[in-house]
Amino acid sequence: MNNHSHKENLFYIIVISAVATIGGFLFGFDSGVINGTVDGLTLAFKSESIGQGFNVASMLLGCAVGAFAAGTLADWLGRRGLLIIAAVLFILSAWGSGIALSSAEFIFYRIIGGLAVGAASVMAPAYIAEIAPPRMRGRLATIQQIAIIFGLFCAFISNYLLANAAGGSTEIFWLGYQTWRWMFWIELVPAVIFFLSLLVIPESPRFLMIKGKRQKALDTLTKLYGVDQAKLTLKEIVQSIAAETHQPKITDLVSGGKVRTIVWVGIGLAMFQQLVGINVVFYYGAVLWQAVGFSESDSLMINVIVGAVSIIACVITISLIDKLGRRPFLIIGSIGMSITLLTLVWVFANADVAESGNLMLGENGTLALIAANAYVFFFNLSWGPVMWVLLGEMFPNQIRGSGLAVAGFAQWIANFVITMTFPIMLTTIGLASAYGFYALCAMLSVIFVIKMISETKGKTLESMQG
Repeated sequence: MNNHSHKENLFYIIVISAVATIGGFLFGFDSGVINGTVDGLTLAFKSESIGQGFNVASMLLGCAVGAFAAGTLADWLGRRGLLIIAAVLFILSAWGSGIALSSAEFIFYRIIGGLAVGAASVMAPAYIAEIAPPRMRGRLATIQQIAIIFGLFCAFISNYLLANAAGGSTEIFWLGYQTWRWMFWIELVPAVIFFLSLLVIPESPRFLMIKGKRQKALDTLTKLYGVDQAKLTLKEIVQSIAAETHQPKITDLVSGGKVRTIVWVGIGLAMFQQLVGINVVFYYGAVLWQAVGFSESDSLMINVIVGAVSIIACVITISLIDKLGRRPFLIIGSIGMSITLLTLVWVFANADVAESGNLMLGENGTLALIAANAYVFFFNLSWGPVMWVLLGEMFPNQIRGSGLAVAGFAQWIANFVITMTFPIMLTTIGLASAYGFYALCAMLSVIFVIKMISETKGKTLESMQG
């Protein structure tokens, strides 16, 4: 522990990091809330096309645009400034999704929600990285993943309680509105809390220095780290941006006519996180377990267990990431996911097919359940939180906003592709082959980490090379 640590305002650092991660909570809630509303949407808009597939997909495209625009906007408006805009978009989306009277109107508001999710997903880790001391930056940034999972969990619980209280998602509830509309409106509570909390936290000192606001940056750093460490950190920031003669812009990602290697590493990291198939387990979780012979209520219970396993894995990562580093977690996670996915491939390949077309796992059902939960555990121990930690800290100051934006865009596009192709793979090549593809990506990710990822544990943001 450094000798300045006792002067750090630890409580203040934790509080403002927690405010930033409300964006992660809303990211999770917004993604999860749709699961309980499909019946209501189908009935209200007399349209099957409003089903889960397209809603998830339309929101993900909004996420990709939001993530891509986040870098430029954050370099112009500030990290906190962009998070405030995201909070406003979350409020608009929650209200509009519930009040919508047509498919087109509903999709419009879901895309607005996607813009907010995309922006918050890349900017919350960047903001935390820029205000947290190096010795605990990993732990604080990892909270983002717990917030996402907790948001999902709260959306599932909220949907369940509302549907139970009203007698179904399509029933009339408070003030004469259907229950499914209230499922969206519940999100207004955390969205408004996010907006109000952002008004009282400081702007990133690194952004303030890039904008030439030296005194404001020093004041913020002093409040965070104490007088001595603040002066030292300010000096490092000044040196790191002295070499740059202009304001950050997207073209900084290119050097000597070629895209910087660090940008390709960021894109690879972001894409592998999705190519291992995690969102198939999330978006199609209940559908998947019913397809292999579990009842609907069993399938929903499995979703709850998956959520609990995810949180336990993240807590382990939080406690150890700043001691062990980032790379060991990624390597352990990739190996663990490879083994568990290959186990699922074997189970699905050896299953009998019922007349309905569903797989019958028989005595291998328990093995499939254990393997799937182990897979989710390894993902949330490693690639789930660690990707966001690394993306928030691996880029040099000048290109952090732009680098994060491009990597975030790649992550959401990969998410979109995996989400859209799974139902197609299911009907063309089958469940075992689909999972075989995710297993192959998990194995390739081991090589990627060993060859391409540099350790960032304990390093200052100013020492990051690009």
